[in-house]
Amino acid sequence: MNKTLSLKQEIAYAAGMIGWSTMTNIIIVMLPYFYLPPSNAGLPPLVPQLVFLGLFNILSIIAASGRLVDAVFDPFIASKSDASNNPNGRRMPFMKWAILPAMVFCGLVFYPLQKGESLHNAWWLTITLCLFFVSVTTYIIPYNALLAEVTNTPRQKVKLSSYQQVGFVIGIILSACTNNFADLVQQNFQVANRSEAVQIAIWGLCILSGLVMLLPVFFINEKEFSVAKPTHIPLWPAIKNTFKNSNFKYYLVSDFAFYTALSIISSGLLYFCTVLLGLDESEGGKFMGVMVLASLIFYPIVNFGSAKVGKKLFVLSAFVVLCLIFVTIFFLGKLPLLPRTQLYILVLSASFPLAALGILPNAILADIAQKDTLETGENHEGMFFAVKYLFVKLGQTLGIAVFAMLTIYGKDPGNDFGLRLNGIVGFALCLIALICFSRFKENKE
Repeated sequence: MNKTLSLKQEIAYAAGMIGWSTMTNIIIVMLPYFYLPPSNAGLPPLVPQLVFLGLFNILSIIAASGRLVDAVFDPFIASKSDASNNPNGRRMPFMKWAILPAMVFCGLVFYPLQKGESLHNAWWLTITLCLFFVSVTTYIIPYNALLAEVTNTPRQKVKLSSYQQVGFVIGIILSACTNNFADLVQQNFQVANRSEAVQIAIWGLCILSGLVMLLPVFFINEKEFSVAKPTHIPLWPAIKNTFKNSNFKYYLVSDFAFYTALSIISSGLLYFCTVLLGLDESEGGKFMGVMVLASLIFYPIVNFGSAKVGKKLFVLSAFVVLCLIFVTIFFLGKLPLLPRTQLYILVLSASFPLAALGILPNAILADIAQKDTLETGENHEGMFFAVKYLFVKLGQTLGIAVFAMLTIYGKDPGNDFGLRLNGIVGFALCLIALICFSRFKENKE
């Protein structure tokens, strides 16, 4: 049996996720709000609200373009990483060189060429967004492939995946608090312009993200833990091999639907707070923190419960709860409860799905990849995770695009129907995920 990670190394591994989660969630949470803000945000719109074919606005097309480039790049990086003969390992060298460009391009996404509505800003956003996604993917794919290689048993995978999920939700909290950090910048550094304060806050988060992404590189010597050999399967056959696994296909469709729904709710968080509930934009980060802290209660339940009754039951239960949450979003602000009470109910209800769907899917995929390696003799864990994250990113792209498209039908106080429609779309997506994952065949330990 391979050597296993110490607690310090497990924490260092999870810290890497804090970094890339923060930056990717800054894009999801802040991009629509920064470039197409609601009328009460104190920010100027930066791209025209042009509508193509009566459905697609310019921001949804830009978001889709960035992710399309990213999606093509995913399997390429996975193939290169899986086949690498680098003496320092197949994963860490890619991760190390991806950090700086990811930081720089994430910050530049929020530095438009002009301070008002302009097509020049749209072109700038398209270029910087594509370069950010390519950079961060070069870190994410090798990083996630390590999960299957530095763990030996399903229980170890669930444990390390739990630490990963803590890192992921910390990233969500930090990104959701961008406006809170912008408030601090304005209060303490006499920055009068709101857009500049947001930009400074984002640069600070990018630098912090880069520093924590270095921790796995510094604390984990990949060669001590992984005995995997470079795979010799070319790129396209390797991709096709992953789709021969029927369990992986059910996993993939449900994961795609979930991340599309999650992207919709993340993109809409600030709008739901400020437009549907009439709360201050800084409340979003606070409620996100409450949700994450509440989700920690479920971590041991998910860990021990999944070992007893299996992972599938917990995943299906989480999708059921998410369906109910999205229905509630449609009625936010119209329920006979105080706005803060409505949001508390929503975030506390979301804490269980956040725990279950954060911990278990990566552990399930690591099991799938490891079983495939035993059956085929080829180590292409990176390709499984690349295909997964290809669909995650397509889902996130669709989520941002759907949210941006629905703003056509109303995103301002008194004209909010477009925001409410996100609840219906999210419900449908979670229902699809529930149905697909119900067909997943789980191997009992």
